[in-house]
Amino acid sequence: MAKPRVALLGLGIMGSGMARRLLSANFPLTVYNRSCEKTKPFADDGVFVADSPREAAARSEIIITMVADDAASRGVWLASEGALAGAAAGTVLIESSTLTVGWVKELAQAASQYGCELLDAPVTGSKTHAASGQVLFLVGGSEKALDIARPVLSVLGRDLIHFGGSGNGALMKLINNFMSGVHAAALAEAMAFIQNSGIERGKALDVLTNGAPGSPLVKLLAARATAGEFEPNFVLRLMAKDLRYAIKQAGECDVKLQTAAAALEVFNQAVAAGYGEKDFSAVIEAASEAAANASKAPDA
Repeated sequence: MAKPRVALLGLGIMGSGMARRLLSANFPLTVYNRSCEKTKPFADDGVFVADSPREAAARSEIIITMVADDAASRGVWLASEGALAGAAAGTVLIESSTLTVGWVKELAQAASQYGCELLDAPVTGSKTHAASGQVLFLVGGSEKALDIARPVLSVLGRDLIHFGGSGNGALMKLINNFMSGVHAAALAEAMAFIQNSGIERGKALDVLTNGAPGSPLVKLLAARATAGEFEPNFVLRLMAKDLRYAIKQAGECDVKLQTAAAALEVFNQAVAAGYGEKDFSAVIEAASEAAANASKAPDA
């Protein structure tokens, strides 16, 4: 059977890796990105670069979006030159961005008015997982749409988990990222504590990473911080955004995410200190820098 024509909208850290996977698997591919410079490598490889989401959608049977937040997603889908304006009835829309549940449900309703179906299918993983097809899709939406999308999702990810109706994939992603943000903030504060207490950093990290706190995420972040390698795999400011979204969503479920609120403060401080565009592991360096400055203050 012929492979479905796919559009990928958003060629950031994750989207570009996903587009490369589709290209390597010989899917007929159209790409769109708000800034043209990120589309050039794909144009050089013969991929059709659309001038608008609408044009990309008109050429495709499956449309995947990977953008930063609700506002970017709304613009890509619902603007006058947005993807829904160009999508034919029967098109499957896959929204893989980390978004609020409310917006995802609104988008699903808008899609249905155009005769399309939406899957909210955000992913776990980072830059390397997207490039190697090892992300995990957290999916909300109908089984029918999922069956159509499986050949594409199977190339892009190692697996998928279907959480039922529209919005549930987005909800699970916020829960996942809120816990990840809390772990990262706790490690950042632990490292600042270690630094200012005078305990030997290397030995302390051995205890933390090889003992009970040593989750895979903690080990990864500790290694990046030790190496001073903060090239973005997942941008720090987006973790702050995800924590805000999670806190809001939990409030609508009558749950107060107190640990998320504390973690958000740590990440907001890192953004204010100029670390927002670095990898989210840089929250460790930001916290240590703040602690060092505090210890040098006259009233310390």
